[in-house]
Amino acid sequence: MRERLQKIIAARGLMSRRAAEGCIERGEVTVNGLAARLGDSADPERDEIALRGVPIGPGEEKKYYIMLNKPVGYVTTMSDERGRHTVAELVSDIPARVYPVGRLDINSEGLLLMTNDGELANHIMHPSNEKKKTYRVLVTGDAAAGVKRLLEPMELDGQAVRRPEVRLLGTEGAVSTLDITIHEGKNRQIRRMCELAGLSVRRLTRISVGSVRLGKLKKGTWRELTEEELRALRS
Repeated sequence: MRERLQKIIAARGLMSRRAAEGCIERGEVTVNGLAARLGDSADPERDEIALRGVPIGPGEEKKYYIMLNKPVGYVTTMSDERGRHTVAELVSDIPARVYPVGRLDINSEGLLLMTNDGELANHIMHPSNEKKKTYRVLVTGDAAAGVKRLLEPMELDGQAVRRPEVRLLGTEGAVSTLDITIHEGKNRQIRRMCELAGLSVRRLTRISVGSVRLGKLKKGTWRELTEEELRALRS
């Protein structure tokens, strides 16, 4: 059956559909030895499709859907030109190349979804489907005033952000614990919002994406998602 090339490549878990479109536009994809163009289709069972000269093969590799508890000090990329630790090191025992779904900055920790299913990754990250994300945040500063400010209209990068859900869980000494749930995925959004609210972030842990929760997963380890969790992410 003929399908769009970017869909075939994404289904193999090689990259997202959007990234595959970029490869096609740059002439990095061929079908039966001829350079493909964006919009071309092929039959993966009959045609030889190659990405950067390497045939991708007719069959689909096993799909992996995992949850990683990312520690502080790891960047959310598969390689890093500055030699920093990457999340790829923590999932090297998976017999497929899985990619992060979204990001957590190097100083943040917690729940990171990873998969080799480009279709699902695109679905989760698409603005119309974006799941709520909840973070447990340890802050210093006037927590009561900070919570009030977080619930007021706020802009990042010149754009209004949706009002978060904020719970003050408690204060011990100078440190308060907040649960903050956001809807967007702007770069360092929680840290920047807290800064605007007069709060300094001491520790930031993502504890859930949609209804998928980190739970007691040990830091630096991963597990496969359950069927129930996958259904929730696909909904």
